[in-house]
Amino acid sequence: MLLRPLRVLLALVLAVFLAGCSSASGGAAPGSTRTASAGNTAVAPSGTSGLPTVRAADLPPEARRTLDLIARGGPFPYAKDGAVFSNFERVLPRETRGYYREYTVRTPGEGDRGARRIVTGRNGERYYTDDHYETFREVVTDEA
Repeated sequence: MLLRPLRVLLALVLAVFLAGCSSASGGAAPGSTRTASAGNTAVAPSGTSGLPTVRAADLPPEARRTLDLIARGGPFPYAKDGAVFSNFERVLPRETRGYYREYTVRTPGEGDRGARRIVTGRNGERYYTDDHYETFREVVTDEA
């Protein structure tokens, strides 16, 4: 009876390990661009942060609305919008405290703020996360 849960646990650990190996070995070379399976997201480092990038036009409509609100200076729907983002996860480039600000990107069907955010830097950098700061993509401007 105890063997079945152990086999299930072992299978899960193996699946996670194999998934990590396949994503690590299937990556593009530095400086190259590849399209992710979900949309037209570029997975190439940008010239400034070294993080993967996403075109503003490829963001969800709610994220584009948040970018418009940021550009206009508000008004923002959540009290925490514009608060200092401390970068505790250290995914974004390291900067002094107060350098980054965070803004909520509404998630349809969520009763709270959800997991999606736009984080801006003092020098105009913009980053998008849809997994509550686990990963970020640098938002790049669409250029013709």
